[in-house]
Amino acid sequence: MAMMVLVVMVKGGEAQLSQNFYKFRCPNVESIVRQAVTRKLRQTFVTVPATLRLFFHDCFVEVKGLVFKPRRSMTSALRPNFIEVLSLQIKQKGCDASVMIQSPSGNAEKDAGDNLSLAGDGFDTIVKAKQAVEASCPGVVSCADVMAIAARDVVALSGGPSFPVELGRRDGRVSQRWRVAGNLPGPDFSFNLLAWIFRKHNMSVADMVALSGGHTVGFSHCSRFSKRLYNFTAIHRVDPTMSPPYARQLMQECPRNVDPNIAVNMDQTTPNTFDNAYFKNLINGQGMFTSDQELFTNPMSRPIVANFASNEKSFFAAFGGAMIRLGRVGVKTGNQGEIRRDCTQFN
Repeated sequence: MAMMVLVVMVKGGEAQLSQNFYKFRCPNVESIVRQAVTRKLRQTFVTVPATLRLFFHDCFVEVKGLVFKPRRSMTSALRPNFIEVLSLQIKQKGCDASVMIQSPSGNAEKDAGDNLSLAGDGFDTIVKAKQAVEASCPGVVSCADVMAIAARDVVALSGGPSFPVELGRRDGRVSQRWRVAGNLPGPDFSFNLLAWIFRKHNMSVADMVALSGGHTVGFSHCSRFSKRLYNFTAIHRVDPTMSPPYARQLMQECPRNVDPNIAVNMDQTTPNTFDNAYFKNLINGQGMFTSDQELFTNPMSRPIVANFASNEKSFFAAFGGAMIRLGRVGVKTGNQGEIRRDCTQFN
């Protein structure tokens, strides 16, 4: 009777990350990155939301696939009694700086539709920080780790919390446009869809709400939310969950047929400060995206929003913890991947 033996091998992120990973090989890596980020921030505040969003987009594209391979250890004498011995590999992508790769043919991760709106200042921040690190510790620190440090730094430098960054990631050797679709939260996502996509990465509803608070320093192009203003449903032209004064304000900034390059601040009260104003805005019906306002309208997340709106320290603590967990998604460690010298190109 024919039989099949299936050996399961999980690939990706088995080893633990460590805050002191570069203690001996590049002890000053965090201060080097902080200096580079500070210099970039002095040029433009866009550095903050652009770098933070870049880290999120890189980590959230985690693709799992099944690869079947015959085991070479099987002897020919055993083959008549077995169909085949297969190795099931779960290949992960995640926080591996794959979003940084530039492709002459436009087929890299950054060329995907969901990534075309990523601001160039985020990419430039990582490139310059990596160059500074390479000058001191060549070939030691991954672009993925530089990105994780920089994401923490832009938050802290704009008034938000500082938190420990776990290090030891390796850079990915794959960056493909088709891997992005369906892996990033959209501005019109329902609460259930948002929760599901976060749960795929072992992140809770509280993590989801906390990370959404990053929109307190973000901006958006009008096209990302214009449906809520002009064509929400057949019954409601304007989304009824949106505060009428807020809707009128957005209509002034984003009239019909507006230039697609026009962008507006997601938090219009303190747009250049990382604070808890985003959550106060949600309570007042001033969430820019459907996916933002859903966090307050849904009973599962409303208490979390209310807590963060009234207690900034609670938000900061939750955000820091969620960023640490986000930074663990699909990481490559040990001998996996590579340490790129140029973040935009594979070695």
